[in-house]
Amino acid sequence: MNPSVASPLTREMAHEMDLADPLAGLRDAFAIDDGSALYMDGNSFGRPPACTAALVSQALDTWRTDLIIAWRRWIHLPREIGDAIARSVVQANPGEVIVGDATSVNLYKAAAAALGAQSGRRTIVTSDDNFPTDMYVLQSLAAQRSLELKVLHADPVQGLDPAVLKAGIDSDTALVCLSHVAYRSGALLDMAQVTRAVHEAGALILWDVSHSAGAVEVPLESSGADLAVGCTYKYLNGGPGAPSFVYVRQSQQARLRQPIWGWFGHRDQFAMSDSFEPAEGIESFLVGIPAILSTLAIEPGVALIAEAGVDRLQAKGRRMTQLLIALADERLAPHGFTVASPRDARRRGSHITLRHPRAKDIVRALIADRVVPDFRPPDMLRLAPAPMYTRHVDAWDAMDRVRQCAARLNL
Repeated sequence: MNPSVASPLTREMAHEMDLADPLAGLRDAFAIDDGSALYMDGNSFGRPPACTAALVSQALDTWRTDLIIAWRRWIHLPREIGDAIARSVVQANPGEVIVGDATSVNLYKAAAAALGAQSGRRTIVTSDDNFPTDMYVLQSLAAQRSLELKVLHADPVQGLDPAVLKAGIDSDTALVCLSHVAYRSGALLDMAQVTRAVHEAGALILWDVSHSAGAVEVPLESSGADLAVGCTYKYLNGGPGAPSFVYVRQSQQARLRQPIWGWFGHRDQFAMSDSFEPAEGIESFLVGIPAILSTLAIEPGVALIAEAGVDRLQAKGRRMTQLLIALADERLAPHGFTVASPRDARRRGSHITLRHPRAKDIVRALIADRVVPDFRPPDMLRLAPAPMYTRHVDAWDAMDRVRQCAARLNL
């Protein structure tokens, strides 16, 4: 860069972007303290909506006053919030999404159900940029059922090449399980293209949309996806340990039986039958009693996503991550940082990753300086400006702090 030419990447420019941001007002719907840290970890754990505390408090009052009678409404929450997620967060139909259990448990249920419906096929396919717990679940299922787990190599920046996937699946492939957005690099897969290739091989596809739901469009319906699981405490802002959701395409529900049979997945749970009969539809993917307080806490974030529109959230996420990349190129490259995320915004989720040999030390120093990014071994620093509440000036300020930190460390 020519030092005699002033950079257009000024804080004033970021402020102008905020003034033009149609979603700027959503920030006021979140509980953000004055002088709070610059939060760049929205893809790991979201901020609380301002109304969540009152909603949970009201549920505690209902518990105190109504006791077991409160279950007359609470018992319907997994389906009600699942339908809200289907309407506003992912592209799905009512009756295809339900909330309950941790993401790992739902992934196990969905993958096992898919494998049970693929008699004679002996291979599970995934990629080496899939989230670790997904790999563990698939390893477990492969070991239990004496199946082969084939792990395809994904480019660490650009993600899985569809050509590599197509070459890695065949008539023995039962299930392909992939992350829609790679948790390290932020690489975004083309859901329709991948699903089409998997179906051409006669296999089923299971998507982990934990790093995309609430930040980018998730075209489950139009892509033909069979199954998906997603987290609610990242971009959905459901709070610590909020239960996840599972999606099962309507046309697949009758043939897929998940392996953990519990009374909430029973056709008539209060008949207290000695034998299990699965409920019809998406309710068959429930197991036990839903965690009511944490399930209720998902509602505000889903409502805010509905208000914003996923298309507008994705557009803002692209603008902010593009700003981060431009600032990294201009101000951080001289300090040894490299961008480890796709530069094409159409191929990227709502976070970027920087590489540096001393990334761990840098993240520690940033947290001490009231900037909260994320570290991923061995040398990756992730920055995730959540579109609903992160401002462009927050992104600019965070990158400026990274630059200052690098200078202090003599990098």
